[in-house]
Amino acid sequence: MNEKIKPYDDKMQKSYQNLLEEFGSIRAGRANPHVLDQLRVDYYGSPMPIQQVANVSVPEPRMILIQPWEASMVKAIEKAILVSDLGLNPTNDGKAIRLVFPELTEERRKALSKDVKKKGEAAKVAVRNIRRDGNDAMKKIGKEEAISEDGIKDLQTEIQKLTDKYIETIDKAVEEKTKEIMTV
Repeated sequence: MNEKIKPYDDKMQKSYQNLLEEFGSIRAGRANPHVLDQLRVDYYGSPMPIQQVANVSVPEPRMILIQPWEASMVKAIEKAILVSDLGLNPTNDGKAIRLVFPELTEERRKALSKDVKKKGEAAKVAVRNIRRDGNDAMKKIGKEEAISEDGIKDLQTEIQKLTDKYIETIDKAVEEKTKEIMTV
């Protein structure tokens, strides 16, 4: 791969990785500890990820068990889950918190799959914006370094091939996640 194009490949890769992280936080009917990744809990005045103040495990396919290292954190974690948009009701026994994942309704599955498609579209827009920036940069570099028009076109073609590759990869990820959500 051309040195001039490598930064754009890296940026597109980051957009794709970001999409996969967002997909990890979408619950698909079974317990997945990554749904808690975006949540922050107040730990002595500073927001911390739940995974840094508690042990998070999946003892059953439809349950997440959160065991704080300090008993005083139980209430703070419970509050963080309640105010989040997870739609889960935590069960608190004083020492640990259990999150039970109910079966998803057909309506909820459809709403989640729409959300997945929306996130996929946003990722594709990000990749296309990176392509545009890359093409503009190639024109600028071409003028500065006196690269021929054909040379610039070749670089832009490489960027387009990268764009096509990542768009296809994003489409596959969206398709897989939608299939996972719609599977009962």
